Amino acid sequence: MAVPKRKMSRSNTRHRRSQWKATTAQLAPVTVDGVTHLVPQNLVRAYERGLLRPEG
Repeated sequence: MAVPKRKMSRSNTRHRRSQWKATTAQLAPVTVDGVTHLVPQNLVRAYERGLLRPEG
């Protein structure tokens, strides 16, 4: 693991951390039992195979 050679100031640390942003999950339409649901794109196959059930 990388170890900093010098101490980073509180101002620089907070400025760096403030740039991090979470992204929303990309939703894809999936038809289950004749009803279309929007589910996360990476879980489409699980819904199609019946491993997960959509809520609602």
